[in-house]
Amino acid sequence: MVTDPIADFLTRIRNAQMATHRIVEIPASKLKKRITEILYDKGYILKYKFEEDTKQGVIKIALKYDPISKEPAIKELQRISRPGLRQYAKPEEFKRVKNGLGVAIISTSKGVMTDKEAKAQNVGGEVVCFIY
Repeated sequence: MVTDPIADFLTRIRNAQMATHRIVEIPASKLKKRITEILYDKGYILKYKFEEDTKQGVIKIALKYDPISKEPAIKELQRISRPGLRQYAKPEEFKRVKNGLGVAIISTSKGVMTDKEAKAQNVGGEVVCFIY
C-alpha cells in the first residue's frame, strides 16, 4: 500500500528516466492526471494517454529525451508538501524554481495549476512539487 501516491508518481518517472525507458505506466487519479497534463503543456514529456481498466485506470507517459545527448528533459522532480508535513503558500510567497526555469505545481481551491497561473489568479494553496 502506498501512503503517498504523488511521491510514488514522481519516483516512477524518476526511476524510468534513470533506466532510459521510453514509456512509464502509473496508476491514475485526478490529481496525477492534472500533473501529467501540466508536464505535457510545459514540454517535459512527449505525450500521455489515460486508459481505463476495471480498477482506477492507468496513465501511460512517453518520456522525453534530448536526441543527441540522450539526457532526460526532466532534470529533477522534488516533492515539497507530503502527508506528514503539508506546505502551503500564498501567491506572494511563491519562490522561483531554478531562477524561473522550472515550475512549481500548486493545488489550489480553483484546481491544480502552476505557480505562475496561481499567481496570476491570486490564489494560494498547497505546494505539491517542483519540476526542473
